[in-house]
Amino acid sequence: MILLLNGASSVGKTSTAKAIQDISNLTFLHVEMDAFLNMAPSRLEGQIEGLQYKYINGIGEPPEVEIITGGFIQQTLRAMRRAIASMADEGLDLIIDEVMLDHETEADYRRLLERHDLRMIGLKASLGYIEAREAERGDRLVGLARAQFHKVHKGRHYDLVLDTDAASPQDLAERICSAFQLKN
Repeated sequence: MILLLNGASSVGKTSTAKAIQDISNLTFLHVEMDAFLNMAPSRLEGQIEGLQYKYINGIGEPPEVEIITGGFIQQTLRAMRRAIASMADEGLDLIIDEVMLDHETEADYRRLLERHDLRMIGLKASLGYIEAREAERGDRLVGLARAQFHKVHKGRHYDLVLDTDAASPQDLAERICSAFQLKN
């Protein structure tokens, strides 16, 4: 079983994944995109091959922060998807914590995991909610959630869509486990 949680930064993907791990009768590994990004050398931050941050002024307050992924980071994320497929091929149940901003990423996951029980789950929230969480966390660039908000779900095909505004991670995990029969 592969659960792919897709949503903007600060929507609650990680908290929901951990809650699923706690209540599911399956032994899920939680695979975070951020863990793979954190493997890159810090010297690549702001460099053309790494992650660059572009502030888009005039759109809103706070300004949007667009992430530009360089060649090395693109290669790392492709390798991450292949590592995930390898883990699935080994018979491991996985929860993938992802921010998909392009359709090639979704197509790659679907192709690589076509032999497995892949469930695409969209986690959505109001812009105000994710911006408040982003500010509270203090470990994200303010404006990142705003930049991802209108892109992350555009044209996606989900098996389940959940709103994280008024639901706790435990409530979301219960709904996911119920929808896919992951609890006894």
